[in-house]
Amino acid sequence: MTRIHPTAIVDPAASLDSTVEVGPYTVIGPHVKIGAGTTVGPHCVIEGHTTIGRDNRIFQFNSLGAIPQDKKYAGEPCELVIGDRNTIREFCTFNIGSPGDKGLTRLGDDNWIMAYVHLAHDCMVGNKTIFANNSQLAGHVHVGDWAILGGFTVVHQFVRIGAHAMTAMCSALLADVPPFVMTQGQPASARSMNFEGLRRRGFSAERIAAVKAMHKALYREDRTLEQAMARIDALRLEKPEAGEDVDLMLGFLRGTSPQRGIVR
Repeated sequence: MTRIHPTAIVDPAASLDSTVEVGPYTVIGPHVKIGAGTTVGPHCVIEGHTTIGRDNRIFQFNSLGAIPQDKKYAGEPCELVIGDRNTIREFCTFNIGSPGDKGLTRLGDDNWIMAYVHLAHDCMVGNKTIFANNSQLAGHVHVGDWAILGGFTVVHQFVRIGAHAMTAMCSALLADVPPFVMTQGQPASARSMNFEGLRRRGFSAERIAAVKAMHKALYREDRTLEQAMARIDALRLEKPEAGEDVDLMLGFLRGTSPQRGIVR
């Protein structure tokens, strides 16, 4: 039997693994699926077509799977998918997707989500990210693996944040943040690269040197974006060990729209 507190209300049609724990006064809807080892604290509401993986720890007072804050939404069966081993602290709000996109909001694996974080409809968050308190994502935002958002970071709709990027507290992101870049300000601008984070993740000296060269090409040499990309591409021969990092950066930059651009 699942370990469900007697005051919790779990729809009979919901699918919960036998090892799931549900705290007092939590409400779980009929289209919810929760995997093994996940714990749900008291006073949570989990609704909509929401799938939650294994070994997540969901603290009290969370709202997961509510309909999108989108006036065009008309009851379509859109989804929220949460992966494995995530920590979701108090008062977070994650909405399902919308029919104007893929109809899916996704949080990956091993993420550390602090209190009052909002994931709007159609956000896509990768793995091993950290969102500090009150980070707020508007609709259709994409966040890469290992990204760190400082407290009270706000992100405009359709903005992309690359892998290993980091924002300072109270940053306002109106443009794409390339991989590895550290940003600060309102609106946010590029300050440096996340070198300390890369060291902690085991990046070699050669790979970190390549990231420094990418930062120089993008922000220190008065190049156009196309010229900077050509310079970054040349790093493949100069620093072969950093080939995957070069691919990561170029793949991101090629997906940047001229209307949005990147942080400067």
